[in-house]
Amino acid sequence: MKTIKIGDIENTFVIHFGSQYHRINAYTLASALVGLADAAKSANATINPGYEIEVVVEALTEGSFKATVRAVYSETKNLFSSEPVKAIAYSVIGAFIYQHTLAPDQVINIQTTKTEVVIEQGNTRIIVPRDVHEAIQEVDKSPKFRKGISDAMRAIEADPDVTSIGFSNDSKSKEPTIPVPRERFYLLTTELDKPEENNRELIELTDLQIMRAILERSNKMWQFGWNGIRISAPISDNRFYDKFFSHRITIAPGDILRVKLKIRQVLNKDLGIYLNSSYEVIEVVDHIERNQQIQIEDN
Repeated sequence: MKTIKIGDIENTFVIHFGSQYHRINAYTLASALVGLADAAKSANATINPGYEIEVVVEALTEGSFKATVRAVYSETKNLFSSEPVKAIAYSVIGAFIYQHTLAPDQVINIQTTKTEVVIEQGNTRIIVPRDVHEAIQEVDKSPKFRKGISDAMRAIEADPDVTSIGFSNDSKSKEPTIPVPRERFYLLTTELDKPEENNRELIELTDLQIMRAILERSNKMWQFGWNGIRISAPISDNRFYDKFFSHRITIAPGDILRVKLKIRQVLNKDLGIYLNSSYEVIEVVDHIERNQQIQIEDN
């Protein structure tokens, strides 16, 4: 299992732009850096009220393309300046982006101790120091922080040559500590600049394998296999039932339905991410039969 330790990212923050080219559009780079700098300044204002942070670019290197930025802290000479600076702004940004781009269709396991929070999904384990985890809960309330992250990711998403984004603390590292594939960029561009809500809905075109069918028009739950997990969902597409009852399609266990799946998610405020709560098939796009049909009973 791959283990990612977010606490390793402190003053130096390396941004990996995945691309087949060893270059990046100047506007993409500039907009991404400005957005992340705004997010870092907003996070620092919450974490270190007695200090200002300056974000400077130290190096631009290949690999596919990497930008190394560094945080420079300075005292503001106020009531809070006597407190020691907490160099965790970049760790907060990295952990925030990773947590908000976890695969929405996979099971997440979370363990909390006095010193750290451990998040497991698939073959990846991410270890977040407790102070970073608690700081995320605070900065997530800041519209400026959320807008900075969203602006950066929106600029990156607009560049078709960027296939992934990732972060590390070492410019010599060929692979980022936290990789985010392009297909998950939307999780940071469509939600962060909206008012916080406890619930949201996503629509995904996907394949479901039938495990148990309900052969009547109702809100009763079908059972499906989806990306290695078992889910329950009603089918609300009346055209699908019209085709079934007119004998234009025959359904059997193991058949595949290509569908538009509505995924309802609830915000886990402690972790700062949305978790799947329920599912609904709103449209059946295609039906793919198994090689051998099996008779199933009406429920």
